[in-house]
Amino acid sequence: MTDPLAASIIDLALGLELGASDPAAGNRCFVEGLALSSGQDGVVEVRAKKLEAAALRLAMGPLAMDLGRIAVHGMVARLRTEAGAMRLAGVEAAEVEFSGLVLHGPLVVPDAIRHVWDATHKPGGAASPAPGAAPADAWSLGPLGQIDGTIRSEITDAHLLFDADVTVPIRFGQIDFNDATVEHVGPDSRMGVSRMGFYVDAPNGRSYLYQFASAPLAGVEFERRGALLSPWVSERGKLLLQPFVESMLRQGRSGAGQGLTEQARLLLGRTALSGDVQLGDGRLAVPGLQAELEGRSEGRNALKLHSKAVGRGLSVEMAALSARDAVATWKKAKVACERIAAGLELQLIVDGPRLRFVLELADGRLTRPRLDLQRTSRTP
Repeated sequence: MTDPLAASIIDLALGLELGASDPAAGNRCFVEGLALSSGQDGVVEVRAKKLEAAALRLAMGPLAMDLGRIAVHGMVARLRTEAGAMRLAGVEAAEVEFSGLVLHGPLVVPDAIRHVWDATHKPGGAASPAPGAAPADAWSLGPLGQIDGTIRSEITDAHLLFDADVTVPIRFGQIDFNDATVEHVGPDSRMGVSRMGFYVDAPNGRSYLYQFASAPLAGVEFERRGALLSPWVSERGKLLLQPFVESMLRQGRSGAGQGLTEQARLLLGRTALSGDVQLGDGRLAVPGLQAELEGRSEGRNALKLHSKAVGRGLSVEMAALSARDAVATWKKAKVACERIAAGLELQLIVDGPRLRFVLELADGRLTRPRLDLQRTSRTP
């Protein structure tokens, strides 16, 4: 039987519509060791030794979350009376365990990511300036500095007259294009990076996949040629992923002429992708979210990438996510957590000009999570 008080607390805490993931079976909620007390400034504390719920559905607008089971241990919720109404001030707990969590809906990304997406997916390439771009310190991709793995793709390119198997090794945060291979019928092609962008040198000439608006760029070591005025490339160039991706995101917009070429856009729908990648330890920060990834030496935070066609979407699996000191802010809410451990699968789905996502979390555990809500502004 659902406890009305517990259901009210969840509604207050999350500001979401609460229902059952299976309307026929209904949801279930259990509270153990419930206690109420009054504190200073009219704050009421609601304590529970354990709050357990199952088969929940939470929704906010186009976003929806199904939750198989959640158990909150040592919960304290603080309620405050404002303008004659009881409002939630914050919630904290010693530990939270959950399983069967599925969150899905449209993907709303920060302006800087959105404008990079526009440059790489919309015809014309360039994107308009992002209003109020995020400050530089909002972007930190430390785990890319130690990333290792291999990205593989198979391109079925009937339109451009050849199929290709592409292999790109990543070693300690760096792509050395001298080690990348493009194999197909006939003489193989070579990948590289010049001041104009990323290219493929095929027997019939050079084709650019992604063009830069200007050079030099952070984290890029451009190709070098042999003797003076020699047409032969002696070094194909290198890419340091952390400074390159951070600089792209910090720009907040894409310059005129920057982005995927029309030829590369045609290839996205014919490109299958797979990869095994081990992220490094370090600070991960994007606008509104930051955390410290850890556990590289134990094989945690390893990614598996898969896509039947990159132009239609991509799936990412992480068997063992491990992070500490996570903080997320959204509107008037701030969520912090000492440690996070879970298995996850993320699907990104291209739906015309929009992106949708499905995020599945399995067997997760949060240590000392805390939700704080700002007080409602009072009208003079």
